[in-house]
Amino acid sequence: MLRSVGQPRVTESYGRGERREEPGVVELRAAVSRLRRELAAYPAEFRDRAIAEDELSALATMAANGAPEVPRMRRSLLLIVGSIGSVSALTSPLLAVRAAVDVFGNASRPR
Repeated sequence: MLRSVGQPRVTESYGRGERREEPGVVELRAAVSRLRRELAAYPAEFRDRAIAEDELSALATMAANGAPEVPRMRRSLLLIVGSIGSVSALTSPLLAVRAAVDVFGNASRPR
């Protein structure tokens, strides 16, 4: 089924009328949420924190809409890595966001 940009990525369970989000969207939402929480709890200030927060907000919005744009997600990821990449306490949640973005990137690459 084709969908327009901005429409949520959902799957339907026929016979029940249930609608579920695609696993990639759920994974992205969870990873972004975790990194946002851990960044908010991180006590030290650093120069590019606002950039990371803005880009995490952009990723959260894409995940909430259910229709993430792969080039925009990759750009956000690069900016986040560049702004908090040296903060070792945030490495694990940052890698989870990267893995979630890669799910979409791998699915859209031609073979």
